[in-house]
Amino acid sequence: MPRLALFALAVCVLAVAAAVVAFVEGSFLGIVWVLMAGVSSNMAWYYLRKAKAEKAAREVTGG
Repeated sequence: MPRLALFALAVCVLAVAAAVVAFVEGSFLGIVWVLMAGVSSNMAWYYLRKAKAEKAAREVTGG
């Protein structure tokens, strides 16, 4: 798994935890954390798919 994907996944997990804590405390700041979790989740998927495509391209070209 690529390093950037792992970092993005870690940020996603931490943002979800922060959102839960914020909502439990009654703060609407949790909405920001939910949005950050969504962005970081998309980043993790992007880096995973990018690494998979690069690996497939290397196998096709033999490099």
